[in-house]
Amino acid sequence: MKIAIIGYGNMGQTYASSFVSSGFIKSEDIFVLTRDLSKISNKYTFPDTNFFTEISASFLSVDIVIIAVKPQDFNSLCLQIKDFISEKHLILSVMAGISIENISNKLQAKKIIRSMPNIPTQIGQGMTVFTASQEVDRKDLFIIQNLINTTGKSLFIENEEMINAATAISGSGPAYVYYFMNAMVNSAISLGFSKSEAEFLVQQTFLGSTQLQNRSNLSNLEWIEKVASKGGTTEAALNVFQSHDIDSKINEGINHANARAKELGKVIDM
Repeated sequence: MKIAIIGYGNMGQTYASSFVSSGFIKSEDIFVLTRDLSKISNKYTFPDTNFFTEISASFLSVDIVIIAVKPQDFNSLCLQIKDFISEKHLILSVMAGISIENISNKLQAKKIIRSMPNIPTQIGQGMTVFTASQEVDRKDLFIIQNLINTTGKSLFIENEEMINAATAISGSGPAYVYYFMNAMVNSAISLGFSKSEAEFLVQQTFLGSTQLQNRSNLSNLEWIEKVASKGGTTEAALNVFQSHDIDSKINEGINHANARAKELGKVIDM
């Protein structure tokens, strides 16, 4: 199985390194298209001949084509590659906002997977939500999911509209986590800890808490009950959060992110 990766930014490099390090794909079977070879800092174990700066029939003599360019560059890319794309190609898109219908119409492709990864894919701990056109069979889905899972975990959804919701939850989610972590760091500093001490306390607290939750069958609320003893310090903090209705504010923010994802999708798909 041969793979062409169009775009060698963060996601392009993440896929390239993950595929090879997992042993799922041989380095000589991965081909990369990039604008400027001189700016490539990490070629991993790929032969120099596997890097291209121009589209050609030989570059796209592959089974899977991964499109990892910025959404605004998609239309110009289509003009370059559409003559080399056939119905046998399996297209994996990581472009935000570009619908399967749009990709199909502009490339005359049939087998299309649309995905939404998040930034922890860079360390193999990502979450990717993906959907597919009807022409993608179970065998193709199995292959794609195995590829995606080299970067973390994945969730297949049948309804493409849910990609926008996934963007608001898992795609943008890491920023929400960092936002809360930053607030806790600032609070720790205000209580007298140094910046490095505060960051260490908060980072290990988040790491340990998520790992503990992942290793149990308890819900988040059940863990909160375990930590928050009656009349204790945790309950005092939680009471303040609840008095300000933090839950509804988080829900409001995520709904705004979902609405914005839909808006951007409509603009990009025009």
